[in-house]
Amino acid sequence: MKEARISITFMLLAVTFCVCLIVSNLMEIKTVSLGPLTITAGVVVFPVSYILNDCIVEVYGFAKARLVIWLGFGMNLLVSLLLQLGLWLPGAASWEGQEAMEMIFGAVPRIFIASFIAFLCGSMVNAYVMSRMRLSSARGRGFSLRAIVSSLWGEGVDSVIFFPLAFGGILSWAEIGSLILTQTFLKTFYELLILPVTMRVVKRLRAIEGEDSPAEPKSYKWWRINEI
Repeated sequence: MKEARISITFMLLAVTFCVCLIVSNLMEIKTVSLGPLTITAGVVVFPVSYILNDCIVEVYGFAKARLVIWLGFGMNLLVSLLLQLGLWLPGAASWEGQEAMEMIFGAVPRIFIASFIAFLCGSMVNAYVMSRMRLSSARGRGFSLRAIVSSLWGEGVDSVIFFPLAFGGILSWAEIGSLILTQTFLKTFYELLILPVTMRVVKRLRAIEGEDSPAEPKSYKWWRINEI
């Protein structure tokens, strides 16, 4: 079987993607006032994972982006499980931070599950839309449009899945609908603001890798992580 080529640059992007995803989840515990809106601190970091996702799809293709998404999912799950293990371990007599640790790292199972499902679906949809638009465009033009449209779809799917699963029956459907719209457009607007930086990163990656037109994936099935 032919070995897949994984460059150091691609590896660094994958590691950064995983770190941003894990840190954003750890920051979700804090709420931040943004004018009349109340958001979570994770909103500052989480969109970066979508930006990296766009860069990977644009330069390396959907198949490698799919691999990175599953890697991020797995590493985030591992960190969450290890944190739960840390919570379960009996504390020393001098340990006084158990309540604070449980408040920050003791995620409610319902929110925990909703977050993981939403991330996986949103990220895959983002990569799929980005890839399909990339392959249908003339010589790969129109990156800016692809980045915004794919993020809008990805963030939208993420929010549509997360908020009903996490807060259905707790918040009113009007509040859930408001959260879905607010989070989707706020995160997409974040990417719009940072788009000039994203474009420079993509241009630099193309120069480093010498790749301008990633091959069409063998399959868009989410579980085909060996097809890179």
